[in-house]
Amino acid sequence: ILLGEVTTAFLRDFKPGREQCWIAERAGMMAGSVFIVDVGDGPGKLRLLYVEPWARGLGIGQALVDECICFAREAGFRKIRLWTHTVLTSARRIYEAKGFRIVSTDMHDEFGKPEQGETWELVLAG
Repeated sequence: ILLGEVTTAFLRDFKPGREQCWIAERAGMMAGSVFIVDVGDGPGKLRLLYVEPWARGLGIGQALVDECICFAREAGFRKIRLWTHTVLTSARRIYEAKGFRIVSTDMHDEFGKPEQGETWELVLAG
């Protein structure tokens, strides 16, 4: 449901110059994707970073996050915010390596079982 909601909102409300989606391709196959969106409260929001299982470990996730950071700077965002889960260790390693820091944690059961969610931010400009 979340995937459909995020992609529908992106397509319906697309803000040129403020939002973007990247799709990584390898050997003609989709290997991963990510969005950055303008949620209207200041920071850009990195959404739905995903790398196909067969493409993990190739640096695709890092490259997608790099594209988001570069675009966010050019678009004038002062920060990027994202929400992830503690169990997504590979994604968390990427975010930490790029300078994101955890600003809050919370327990939720939006996906059917209790999980710890984390909000991360990267400050781009003072």
